[in-house]
Order: sequence, then structure tokens, then C-alpha cells
Amino acid sequence: MRLAVTLLAATLAAVPATAEAQALRFMTGPQGGVWVPLGGALKNIWEQAIPGMSIQAVPGAGVANVRGIEEGRAQLGFGNSISTVDGLAGRPPFPAPTRKVCNLATLYPQYFQAVVLADSGINRLEDFRGKTIVIQPRGNTAEVITQQILQVAGLTYNDIRASFQASYTDAVGLLRDGNAHGFTLGTAIPASSVMDLASARAIRVLDLSAYIEGLRKLNPGYVGVPIPANTYPGQRETVTVPGYFTHLIAACDLPEAMVHAMVRAVAQNVEAMAAVYAGMRGLTPKEMAMDIGVPFHPGAERFYREAGALGG
Repeated sequence: MRLAVTLLAATLAAVPATAEAQALRFMTGPQGGVWVPLGGALKNIWEQAIPGMSIQAVPGAGVANVRGIEEGRAQLGFGNSISTVDGLAGRPPFPAPTRKVCNLATLYPQYFQAVVLADSGINRLEDFRGKTIVIQPRGNTAEVITQQILQVAGLTYNDIRASFQASYTDAVGLLRDGNAHGFTLGTAIPASSVMDLASARAIRVLDLSAYIEGLRKLNPGYVGVPIPANTYPGQRETVTVPGYFTHLIAACDLPEAMVHAMVRAVAQNVEAMAAVYAGMRGLTPKEMAMDIGVPFHPGAERFYREAGALGG
């Protein structure tokens, strides 16, 4: 351990003192999702592994995090692959192509989920018509997906009663109290917010397989991913939903040596992250280096080449 810390300290010798002394702002996710506790784990990993590093973890969301880094309000964040690629291309909800956001590591698949009360009468998206559905604030990844999947189903927000809430916890409160019929979210499985709701009310997780090809016409980054039976209480069958990938993003102008050390620390502490989210257990540098259409930070690329995870 002492040797590893010494090597990391030597690696960081090339990093300007001002960069080390300054707290890096790390945008995570909405309360009730896995990005908040996972962000806390990464903060601890980086601060313990890299002398002098200070991380300030703050709430965020997929689209907001990309814009936060692009606009200089943060240096690190979680990203959703489909949204980050949209940012690079300058597609809505991004006002212009992003130029300052680089990829650090792919971590695990994300699941877009539509969860409704079992007694809501909702069995497919078309049944959302006239119902109160809780959605993340406009511009966040899950909100963009909600718009797109409603479009595939022939609906718009004018056809439903949309309640925009920044926190999954607040969404659960509305459903638990009977003030909404369902909510949409994009996160890992099982989502703690859905588990909380299922402990108070009978729920149904909608199968969205019929809409995936339509989504792929809007953004080819979507894939169909299964939520296995019994992931949530009362879910007796496997359902298929739109999937994409969670990855770590960073400001492209962060020092190469610093980022190299950060990515190395992630690769060496997979089990600590898996203690927060089991879906990360066994993550390898090869998987972290998956090509999701977002250019790597030079420090990350150097680590993956040294680890044999990239060719060349």
C-alpha cells in the first residue's frame, strides 16, 4: 500500500500545486438514485489514494453534469452515454456542441424505468393519457428519454399531467400519498426509490420493449436491457426497458497526471464501489475503456494503454 501511494505521489509531482489545492467539484445525481452514494464512494477513493486531492460532491443529473463541466461549474461528473453523445453533437437539449467534456471510464448499464401503482390502470405507455406522472426536471436525461418514449407512443406532455420533481424521493412521496399514478427514472437496478415505493404500495414495472426500436431511430445509442423477475417486490416477470451506460466524465483541461492517477484509483478500488452498487462487481479496465462515442481524457487513455485495455 505504501509503495502504491508513493508511486501515485510521484505521478502527481507534475501536477501544478494550484490544481491539487483546489477542490474539484463532482456532480453526482438526484437524491434517491445510485449516483449520490456512488459519488461519495469515489470521493473517498480519490481523496485517500491521491495526496492533496479534495473533492466536493454535489447533486446533479446526466444532462446537467455535461453542461456543468462544459460551462466550467464542475470538473467531474457522472454521465449517461446517450446524453453525453447528444452533447458532443449539439442535439437538444444542448444549445451547442460540447467541446470541454472528456470520458474517464464506463461503469455499468443504466435502466430507464416506468413505474406505476398497481391499481393505476396503466399497463402500457398509451395508458399514461390523462394520468399524473412524475418526471425529472426538463433537460435531465430521464426527462429527455420520457419525452422521446412518449413521442414513440404517440403522446406529448399535453396528453398527460406531468409533475416535474428533482428528487426521486419526492416522486415516491407523491405516489405513496396517492397524488400521482407513476414516475419515470433512469438509474441502476434495483433503484432504492422504487424499493421504497414498493414497501408502501403495490407497484407495476412496465415492459417497454415495444418502444425500443422507435427510440433507436431517435438515438442509436439505446439498447434493450432486461430487468429480471423479482428485482422489485411483486415483479413476477422479466421486463425489457431502454438501456444506456453510466460513465465518468471530466473537464478535458484537467492535468493528465492527475486524471491518470484518478482512473488508476478507480480500477484498483472496484470492490469498494461494488459495496455501494453490486452491478459494478468485477469491472475490468477493458470494460472501463469501452468505446461509447465520447473521446477519452489523455490521462485516462494513457492508463488504458498501459493496462493493455486499448490497442496501439
